[in-house]
This record gives sequence, C-alpha cells and structure tokens, in this order.
Amino acid sequence: MPEPVLPPTARLLLARTARAQRDGRAPSLVAGVVRAGGLAWSVGRGDVPEPHTDVQYRLGSISKTVTAVAVMRLRDEGRLGLDDPLDRHLPGTPLGDRTVGQALSHLAGASAESPGGWWERTPGGSLADLGLRADDVVLGAARRFHYSNLGFGLLGELVARLRGASWEDVVTSEVLRPLGMARTTPRPAGPAAAGTAVHPWADVVLPEPEHHAGVMAAAGQLWASLEDLARFAAFLLGDTGDVLDPGTLEEMTVPAGVDSSAPGWSAYGLGLQVVRVDGRTLVGHGGSMPGFLAGVFVDREEQIGAVSLANTTSGLDAVVFGLLTDLRTAEPRVVEPWRPSPSPVPLDVLGLWFWGPSPYVLRAVEGALLHLGPLPGRTGRASRFSACADGTWIGLDGYYAGETLRIAEDHLDLGTFVFTRTPYDPEAPVPGGVDEQGWR
Repeated sequence: MPEPVLPPTARLLLARTARAQRDGRAPSLVAGVVRAGGLAWSVGRGDVPEPHTDVQYRLGSISKTVTAVAVMRLRDEGRLGLDDPLDRHLPGTPLGDRTVGQALSHLAGASAESPGGWWERTPGGSLADLGLRADDVVLGAARRFHYSNLGFGLLGELVARLRGASWEDVVTSEVLRPLGMARTTPRPAGPAAAGTAVHPWADVVLPEPEHHAGVMAAAGQLWASLEDLARFAAFLLGDTGDVLDPGTLEEMTVPAGVDSSAPGWSAYGLGLQVVRVDGRTLVGHGGSMPGFLAGVFVDREEQIGAVSLANTTSGLDAVVFGLLTDLRTAEPRVVEPWRPSPSPVPLDVLGLWFWGPSPYVLRAVEGALLHLGPLPGRTGRASRFSACADGTWIGLDGYYAGETLRIAEDHLDLGTFVFTRTPYDPEAPVPGGVDEQGWR
C-alpha cells in the first residue's frame, strides 16, 4: 500500500484540485497522486458519485499508450521490429513504407485525423471503411513530429492482425487485466460520468455523444476509473509486472519526435509524451475526447505520479502538473543511502582522459555502469555505458547512445574518437597522428 500524504499536503492538493474544478467549470473532476504502487491521495469535486475512485471517465489518447505497450510486447517477442515497414504487417495502406517506430512516435507523416466524419463524434467502422488514399500521407517519413490519431488507429489494427483477435481483446488480456485494471473497458460500464460540453458564456451544459470508434478505437476508446489510472501510473513508474520488460518501458520514454508547437520542452517517445515541467522530465499522456479530459504523468526520478479525470470537453488546465509540483515540494523524496559497490572495471581505468586537448572523466556509477563526461564546470558530450558480453560497452544516452566504447590500455576508442591519458598522446593511436615536434 502506498504511504498516504501528510495532512498539510492533502490540504494543499485539495485546494489546487478544488480551484481547478471551479475555475475550469468542470461538472466533475477526480484527481490523485501516486507513489509506491497506487493512490496516496485522491479527491472528487463536483457532481461525482461515491466512491469517486471507481467512477469511469473516458481516457481519450491515454489509450494510445496502452496500444503502444501491446505493440512493444510484439516487438519483444520478435514478432515485429520497430524499423519494419507497416506494409510488412499491415499491407495495403498508403503509409506502407513508413515504419512501426515512426508511427509510434508520430513521425510517420500520417494525417492527424482519419478521413470521413470527425471520428471522435461519429461511429467508426473497419480499416476498409476508412478508404485511405495517398492524400492521407501529409509529410515525408521522419521529417517532423506530426501528431496522428490515424497512425495509432493503424497500429491498433496491426496488433489485432498479428494476435488474431480484436484490439479490445488484446489490450484487455495482455495489458489491462494483468495490471489489475478491471475497471478499464472499451465502453462505459457504470458507474460512469456523462460526457458534457460547457457553454463558453453561460453555466449550462450539453451532452456529448458516445459511440464505438471502430478501427480508430486504439487512438482514444478506453474508459477507466481513477483507481485504474493510478495503477497505470504505477506501471509507468516501473511497476511493470509481467506486462513489459522494465528496459522496454525505459526505451519508450526516450524522446524521438519533438513537438515544436508546445510551450516549453515537449517531445514524444514510443507512445508516451515526454515533457519538461518545472525543471523535471515527466512522462505519460494527456487525453481528450468530446466530453472528457484526462491526464497521467509521472516523475520517474522522484517516483511519484499524478492522475486526473474530468467530464468536460475543454476549459480545464492540466491539473496533474501542479499536483506533482505540490507533492514534490511538500514531501520531497528521501533517497536511499549511498553504499559502496564494486567498480565494473579496474580502478586504474577510471579518471582523467583527454579527447584532443579537452579533459574528460570516466567514472563508475550506480548500476554497474560507466559514465564518460567533461570535467565539472566544462561543457561537452556525456553518456552512460552498459557492459556487453564481449567486453565492450554500449552507450545508453546522450551523444553516444548506441555507440560502442572499447577500452584499451592506453586509450579509449569511441565511435572513431580516441581518448588518451594525456592530450594528444603520441604513443596512442590518435587519428591523423601527432606532430613529431610535440607541444611548443
């Protein structure tokens, strides 16, 4: 069970949520903060039946992350590769030459919406019913980030065909049920909030329609309770169970496409939004459908998350970011104590190295990793490295992500860059050689 928040923190979180519901004029709003596996605090404001944690709301695009998890499970099983063209698994679309990974990261150049009527407010059909044409490809592959509901509709169809079952059945059996999200369903299963639009100039509401989106369901169909959304936040914090390898989840959080239209720093990984808020990197997803707004974001470093669900079409600012700030400020995480651990390489390998005349430090860091970066106070490229079975090291992040580090007695070889113990050591294999007259 998660440790509950302290009473002063609860008051702070309640005040923020109450103001968001009032100022955003949401008929109802449920919100909570997450740590250690589940809800540490939650509240319902407005017209919310009790218990507020069990009322379903539509998740909207948070469904995309669930779809992405199903795709990554197929990848981990070897059923597909992220660089596979869509045509290999889903033939016959105008996006056949775009890759699975590009579709997951909104880099495939697919149109933002599916053709025909607005899919979020009209019943949907099969992939064949969409009648996709060449003009549903609006950008070149990997040219720029372009958010695409259509792209995730295609990914849902891909999952269904490879599994031989409907998208709904696959995500229920492979993701939702194993995570204990029994109150997450493709259609509302009461108690559920009614989707509403709020008039911009008067305090009156209008019911929004609800239907099955057909092939587009993978982009925004799911409904969930706050309790279930909190469980999904715990999943994003690393409590993946048997659903996904933790390393695969980490891979999903790495930014790929950058959303240059967003205020501040915002990017997209593999089915996950990656944003920079208050100096913190948060991962998760927002959701909106006619009548509903939702959000789930986590701070993986601080091991906290926030979730919110509301039944309004627009007008409500994202409350989850403020809740995370309040929780982090009021109850900062107490980290585990430092303890000695063995170095993954001999100690004489560590320490000062030079790339040309620039000093760098090779350090052993937590998790049996190496870190190569500039001296403190200097700028330069930095990356962590993980050991490989053949004695080499592979870059995990930064400039050298995916690059191979080889450690020799007198130099480091890293993607054609050679680091030496002294600046341009003439005894080491420096590319281009070293002037025979040396430093002068």
